[in-house]
Amino acid sequence: MELSGFNLLRQPRVVFGAGTFRELPSLSSGYGRRALLVTGSATLCRSGRLDELLSLMSAKGIECESMEVSREPSPELVDHAVRRYRPDAIAVVVAVGGGSVIDAGKAVSAMLPCGEPVEQYIEGLAGYRPHDGSKIPFIAVPTTAGTGTEATSNAVISRVGREGYKRSLRHREFVPDIAVIDPSLMVGLPSGLTASSGMDAVTQLLEAYVSPGASPYTDALAWSGLEHFVRSFSSACSAGASSIAVRSDMAYAALVSGIALANAGLGVVHGFASSIGGYVDIPHGTLCGTLLASATKENIRVLRMSGDQALPFIAKYARAGRLFAGDPSLDDNGACDSLVDIVESWVDRLGFPRLGRYGITAGDVDVLADLTRGKNNPAALAKDNLKRILMERL
Repeated sequence: MELSGFNLLRQPRVVFGAGTFRELPSLSSGYGRRALLVTGSATLCRSGRLDELLSLMSAKGIECESMEVSREPSPELVDHAVRRYRPDAIAVVVAVGGGSVIDAGKAVSAMLPCGEPVEQYIEGLAGYRPHDGSKIPFIAVPTTAGTGTEATSNAVISRVGREGYKRSLRHREFVPDIAVIDPSLMVGLPSGLTASSGMDAVTQLLEAYVSPGASPYTDALAWSGLEHFVRSFSSACSAGASSIAVRSDMAYAALVSGIALANAGLGVVHGFASSIGGYVDIPHGTLCGTLLASATKENIRVLRMSGDQALPFIAKYARAGRLFAGDPSLDDNGACDSLVDIVESWVDRLGFPRLGRYGITAGDVDVLADLTRGKNNPAALAKDNLKRILMERL
């Protein structure tokens, strides 16, 4: 097959491994002596890691301002932080936490230089204008293995409600300067958070792998991520939760999912994440987990009716199915069916809630289908296809 052209975003300097958390002061000091530390609201503090980090920063001569993030960042949170910390001559923003914390830190680092309301720069909103890419240096330290935002160029901003949105502040320069990925920070995560984060990562890996925008580069990354994910996901959610080896596999899968999605794009599950995520307050990983099997099944069903042009996508789904099933002898049809069955078994076993628990009703389905896009989805899904996916998970 002829190799098509592709473009690659720059990636952060990656510092990966157990114990790398302690390198943060040295890494931060390369940018200056005044840091804004963005964290979650509880976990880091309860673990004692926040006090440890502040002590290490102080010993290195770094003064820290701190802000907490308890949910997906809103424009109000970003604007308030910019007003509060812009006068303080922040030299580096360091975000330590889950995807929402890192997105908040990424957005604040991007908006501190200009001091304007972030909504002026959010894609798809009225009056949108492109950001010039200037930012305060930014270091991302994930404590969950899910979003891959430590390697992407966008920060997701949400305003929840019937007129809400979930959209991106984006520029190629917003890729973190450094990503410090310490799997030991993920030991002790609750099984539910491990499961939802993991389902976010595998959704990104699978959607990037079957994306029409994929390249040999993103295929290699996505496949490597899928191999590590399959090897350790079940253990991470149960008996192996305290294993550094298991947590390393999951952290690696999340990291490469971010690199792959940034360069290949994502499909319909993340289209729903945008439309539903702005409509009701539902955790992103939970939404990915509850929809992945149904969306994959509908994609495969439509591709099977789409002629020869769909065969490369079916072959990729089948390859993933053989990996998930651990059975290289499966033919393409059997492997695709096994892929859906295995993801459905995860959804059932791990207790992923249906959309109705978050207030979505049959009366909302038509509106949500109209709002949903799947720019890099392998199958051309009509509105009825989108509605079928949603109705299956009400």
